[in-house]
Amino acid sequence: MDLSYTQEELAFRDEVRTFLEEKLPKDMSDKIRRGEHIGKEGHELWHSILNEKGWLSYGWPKEFGGAEWNAVQRHIFEDECAAAYAPRIVPFGLSMLAPVLQKFGSKAQQDHYLPRILDGTNWWCQGYSEPGAGSDLASLKTRAVRDGDHYVVNGQKTWTTLGQYADWIFCLVRTDPDAKQQEGISFLLIDMNTPGIDVRPIILLDGTPEVNEVFFDNVRVPVENLVGEENKGWTYAKYLLTHERTGIAGVGFSRAGLDAVKRVARQESANGRPLIENPHFAARLAQVEIDLMAMSTTNLRIISQATAGQAPGVESSMLKVKGTIIRQEINDLARRAVGPYAMPFASEAVEGDNDPIGPDYAGPVAAQYFNNRKLSIFGGSNEIQRGIIAKVKMGG
Repeated sequence: MDLSYTQEELAFRDEVRTFLEEKLPKDMSDKIRRGEHIGKEGHELWHSILNEKGWLSYGWPKEFGGAEWNAVQRHIFEDECAAAYAPRIVPFGLSMLAPVLQKFGSKAQQDHYLPRILDGTNWWCQGYSEPGAGSDLASLKTRAVRDGDHYVVNGQKTWTTLGQYADWIFCLVRTDPDAKQQEGISFLLIDMNTPGIDVRPIILLDGTPEVNEVFFDNVRVPVENLVGEENKGWTYAKYLLTHERTGIAGVGFSRAGLDAVKRVARQESANGRPLIENPHFAARLAQVEIDLMAMSTTNLRIISQATAGQAPGVESSMLKVKGTIIRQEINDLARRAVGPYAMPFASEAVEGDNDPIGPDYAGPVAAQYFNNRKLSIFGGSNEIQRGIIAKVKMGG
């Protein structure tokens, strides 16, 4: 599935591979390969390694200290990182909040927050979803009432990924309850150490607290933490979501996952022959590879548009839908390839000093399968995205 790269692009790919061989800690990549979690310290270490190289902000414009890679360079880097089992770059500050600040934030906000995202001073999480406002995000109820030079925030956010690590949260809040849903929302930056904030973990099927509930009880937020204009937050939220949905496509992760499934299928047997020779399994494998090739080309086109300063449009919804379907299909193929060894999914069966159950590649399969069921829900459920696509492209 390799593209036909130019000599310059091949040289860049070699540079990335050399960097990963020399700088990616082996114990870290081994953990990722086994499906284990590296924790906040692991993510911070990898971020610092990339930042020292100048590659952490590869999608940022040069005026903000970014590498400003083109679409092919980004594609190569993400593919090579996934293939080397490098940690995922935590996106909340780098590729979600940063584009919003770069386009809509004040000069003071850009000067203060962007360097702190890069050097790891601030760890960000996202405060969008609520118990009654998931796919219908515009119905959010968390309130922010102006009180002098502060907003007073009350409400609840949920499914806040890695919120237990965060010291800042970018939050959608309702500042005008009498306006139409989308017209009364603002975008606030909130220090998680502010009195009145309570973070409560949600334990997932794999036994990990990856997501959280966040409660706000009379939390006072300085007015200067408002991004852009009051009641214009929906515009900024949509801009952020288009970048998030493009990233959710996960081409690099899918490519690495597909390669892993092929390796497993060569080792596992069905009716006395390698599973990869089973016609039904091979047909599913071929179909997902074809879909991934097509999506990879589309992803390059959308990234190229974003690099040129255009916010991704409805195409980001298309990538989100197709990308999550592909990743879930790969997870299902891995689960079927491993067979009964995929049964354990509790964290204690995957991590720690416990004896492995079955082949070493079997441990994380079920945990990844269950965890990635979320892919078609977060960032706007696939059903909602299909509605957006129909409305924009077909006038539905």
